[in-house]
Amino acid sequence: MFEANKVRFVVAGGLIAGTLDIAFACIFWAVKSGAAPMRILQSVASGLLGKASFEGGMATAALGIALHFFIALSMSAVYYLFAQYWPILRQYPILCGSVYGVGLYVVMNYVVVPILAASAGSKDPLWIVLSIVVHALLIGVPIAYMTAKSTA
Repeated sequence: MFEANKVRFVVAGGLIAGTLDIAFACIFWAVKSGAAPMRILQSVASGLLGKASFEGGMATAALGIALHFFIALSMSAVYYLFAQYWPILRQYPILCGSVYGVGLYVVMNYVVVPILAASAGSKDPLWIVLSIVVHALLIGVPIAYMTAKSTA
């Protein structure tokens, strides 16, 4: 399924989406509550480690960033794989990527996070609305766009 010359597009989609997503989270929570980026990354690691992740310093922050980009790259790979069977996903990257991004938001927040050791996500209405927009435009669209580029 993955041709060597196309893997770079899958990786690029995941890296772009992951970078935009974590940048949004760090900026939002820095402005909203003064949270440092290390705390945001530790919150990602809390999915595996629970509350202990907040006592792990740079080690758990490093685990958090590794997990974050593993997830983003996985999201990109999944989209690419589906796009091999459904050409519409490559033909309309903005529309399909936006829908994919919203779907990712739903899966992450209502399936993945609840089964992990992490505490429930934020209920802040602004965070929720902006997170949906970010998932649609800054996660789903870059992934879909890079997938479309892989077949151009």
